[in-house]
Amino acid sequence: MHAVIGLVSPLASLLALTMLLSPGASRLGPTDLTSAWSWPTEDPVSINRAFDPPALPWLRGHRGVDLAAPVGSVIVAPASGTVVHAGLVFDRQTVSILHDDGLRSTYEPVVPLVQTGEFVRRGDPIATVEDGHSPGTLHWGARFGKNEYVDPTRLLFGPSVLKPVD
Repeated sequence: MHAVIGLVSPLASLLALTMLLSPGASRLGPTDLTSAWSWPTEDPVSINRAFDPPALPWLRGHRGVDLAAPVGSVIVAPASGTVVHAGLVFDRQTVSILHDDGLRSTYEPVVPLVQTGEFVRRGDPIATVEDGHSPGTLHWGARFGKNEYVDPTRLLFGPSVLKPVD
């Protein structure tokens, strides 16, 4: 039992440090990480591909997460906001929501169930997953401004609290 407790503390510290040093972390304060967000799939699902931001905005990277969401799955707004885009971007349909804190969340490939300018509340249906990314995968992105991408899964959890080891 003590070996497990001894391992958890360093892992928690490493996780907290990683979250603090990740892009956009300075914009996500403790009040922004409360339970105001939920999974866009309603229930937790597997992550098929993790957030892997580039070192510089123009380099390759993965600016979001790919969630295991079968084609036809209903996607819901994970937090309240205004739909700023619902439609085609290049070769696939997307939905983007601007939230009160200035964060924009984006979902693709989807069939929009909402229209640009519409206000949505957490849990409102916004789209259904369509084929076009990877089979059974929804790409979920989150960013401030044009290039400050953040890991959207960080929005699902409250702030980490590190406690001293006894």
